[in-house]
Amino acid sequence: MGSQLNDKNKQVDFLKQRLNMFLDVLDAIEPEDTELDDIDRLIGIVDEMETKIKEFNHRDL
Repeated sequence: MGSQLNDKNKQVDFLKQRLNMFLDVLDAIEPEDTELDDIDRLIGIVDEMETKIKEFNHRDL
């Protein structure tokens, strides 16, 4: 997936960037035109963030 982020500040910055990306996508969605695939993509982003948080919490720093 990429190099490991072992610095807590870098981990927080990474998660902030992912959250901002999620919010940008969410803001761009038009409710009338949203399809199930769009919702699934948003859920996937949230799942990825949750996985990263768990991964960061299990690293020894």
